[in-house]
Amino acid sequence: MKEVDISKIYSILKKHVKDYKVPVVDLIEIQTNDPFKVLVATILSARTKDETTVKVCERLFSKVKDFKDFDNLKQSEIEELIYPVGFYKTKAKYLKKLPRVLREEFNYKIPSEIDNLIKLPGVGRKTANLVRAVGFRKDGMCVDVHVNRIMNRLGYVKTKNPLETEMALREKLPKKYWEKINYLLVAFGQNLCRPISPYCSKCPIMDYCNQIGVNKKR
Repeated sequence: MKEVDISKIYSILKKHVKDYKVPVVDLIEIQTNDPFKVLVATILSARTKDETTVKVCERLFSKVKDFKDFDNLKQSEIEELIYPVGFYKTKAKYLKKLPRVLREEFNYKIPSEIDNLIKLPGVGRKTANLVRAVGFRKDGMCVDVHVNRIMNRLGYVKTKNPLETEMALREKLPKKYWEKINYLLVAFGQNLCRPISPYCSKCPIMDYCNQIGVNKKR
């Protein structure tokens, strides 16, 4: 097994992905610096292409400035605003419930702690960690399919699913890398280190990768 030098990998990827499209939640944070919009964008982005999520967010945020505005919209109106994101009817239901939960549980404030964020409708651990890291600039270990796949492919962890990967990285990955690691690996995973037939011949971190589980590569 090759040594997985995470500091080298992090440094190389920071330079390599700078010309890639920014993942949608980071884009929303850059444009708004608003945890509310980061939260909503993260909920909408699940099972949806970034290009679609960006367009939907632009339309939605022209009507909705904070979570209280969802109180003034019917669920059917929210559905219309967020179509065609994946599972838009379910997500509209989550967004319609959001003001009540924030009002009753958190005194109208979006929480920053993981255990509180996952109490919000439509928010799982991945979303909670991303909102904490991107929206609040606090320690968050956001693990999606890209982070799970690439960290295992590198040989940095040996885990079976995103939750196991999150817990392993919380123990092993230095905190200075937590804030940006999701952004780097999502951009890298979408463009180069793909699930099937990754572009290994073009990979800038090939010298540090054990290619675990890679059968077909280019």
